[in-house]
Formats: sequence, C-alpha cells, structure tokens
Amino acid sequence: MPELPEVETVARGLRAALPGRRILEVRLGKTDFIEDPASVERDLPGRQIAGVQRHGKFLILELEPLNGSARDISLLIHLGMTGQLVTCPQESSVTPHTHAFFVLDDGRELRYTDIRRFGSIRILPEGSRGAVLGDLGLDALAATEEEFLARLRGRRARIKALLLDQRVLRGMGNIYTDESLWRAKIHPMRLGANLKDAALRRLHRAVQQVLTEAIRMRGSSISDYVDSEGCRGGFQARHRVYQRKGKKCSRCGAVIRRTIVAGRSSYFCPGCQPAPRIRRRARMFHTPG
Repeated sequence: MPELPEVETVARGLRAALPGRRILEVRLGKTDFIEDPASVERDLPGRQIAGVQRHGKFLILELEPLNGSARDISLLIHLGMTGQLVTCPQESSVTPHTHAFFVLDDGRELRYTDIRRFGSIRILPEGSRGAVLGDLGLDALAATEEEFLARLRGRRARIKALLLDQRVLRGMGNIYTDESLWRAKIHPMRLGANLKDAALRRLHRAVQQVLTEAIRMRGSSISDYVDSEGCRGGFQARHRVYQRKGKKCSRCGAVIRRTIVAGRSSYFCPGCQPAPRIRRRARMFHTPG
C-alpha cells in the first residue's frame, strides 16, 4: 500500500502540474470504489483546481467554486493498495484497469488506475473534512520531537502497533515503520511505555530521516506504485530490513528475521534490535495448613 512518502511524492507531482487547470469532463469506468459517482460526474466539470494537499495517506484536490454555486467542494482520493494517479496527454494509450478520467483544459488527462479497486474517490463538501477523515493523529513527517514523544510516551501497546495506528501518527505504514525501527535499533515488540525518552528521540530522528530520504527517492516501488508521471520510485534499493528475511543485516551481519506484530509482518535484525525481556511472574506456592 502506498504510504506517506509515496503519497507525498504523488502530491508534489500533481501540485506542480494541476493548479490553475480546469476540469472539462469526467469519464468513469467501474465505480464500486467511488462514493456517489453521479455527483463526481456532475459536480466536477467546469471546476478549476486550486491546489493539491496530502492528509496522511489521502490526497485532496482543492477546487474553486463555480460561478453562482453555493457548494464548495474538494475531491478526496485514497490510493488503496494498487491505486495510481497519473497525468498524461489525452492521446496516450490507456493502461488496463483505468477507471476514472478527468479531462483537463490543457490537452491532458488525470487518470486513476487501480487493479484491485481498494482505493476510494469521493466528493468532500466544505466543512465535512473532519467527519469524513475521522480522528487522525499527527502527520508523521511534520511531528516535532516533543509532539512525537507526547504521543508515544507511556503507551502500553507495542511500538510497531503505535507507529501503524493512524490515530497516533498519520501516514506511517509497514515499510517505513520497519525501516525506522531498524535505524533506531528498537525491536518492534517493545512496549511504548518501556521506551525511555532517549530511545523515543532516537526513533523520532529515524522516522524523519527515513521519510525524508524516501521522498527524495520518490518512494518505494514494491509492486504497483508509480508517481504522478508514471515512473517507479527508487527507495526500495535502500531498504535494510523490509522483506529481507534470511539476508544479512548491513550493520551487524546478523540474519534478518520476520515476526508478526499487530497482525502485520514485521522485519527486524535480532543483533541490532534486541528483543524485550520477558518478565516472568513469581510462582505462588500454597502450603497446606
């Protein structure tokens, strides 16, 4: 699934290409992942794109109101597992599983392709953003050190589960959680409450470094992800633990292992990321009187 670096890369590409462009026409194929497709086809044509925002793993196309329209709207897009959002000339060949075409006034189209259709597209009326997006946490890329510590300090959940919880930090996913924990030398099974502030500060630096480097390399292309121009990312070449089970750690030489945390595959180095100690309860013996 595209995570923060991939969605941010797409957002930056669209931000350079779309503002000021007007949507002339909307054509839809399969619509089972679109909420109210009739509204998408009816309400978008004629609207000018004012900007592109990223909110966690969501993309938001800000739209100018139509003349005489009292309804201000935005377009909310989630890429799901296999979604792609690409700008291209209208005459470009159509990739299989392309389900939405937004015809622009400069001869290009914004196309949404999704093999598995686990993504989503919907109209976002003004004032509904909070209700639709729910109670999402701090943006992982923007969180300051003190905000980061305040969110994680004292929590009884596993640190891997905390980083994946979008109510704690929005935007983190499996790839960048594993890579950040490896850099910070923290085992994914450690409890947030058992991590000292020094370890949490180390983890904050690791998260920021990993996300920033991944964005600079335009994300990780594990399977279907491409940027807004249809190009693959390059950060997968920098992965140190993710999907590297059985390979040697580049830092200490130990063999990378895989475990399950919070229902997700988790890759770690047993040499660099020591497992938490298991505290055994003292046995209580009852002596008959």
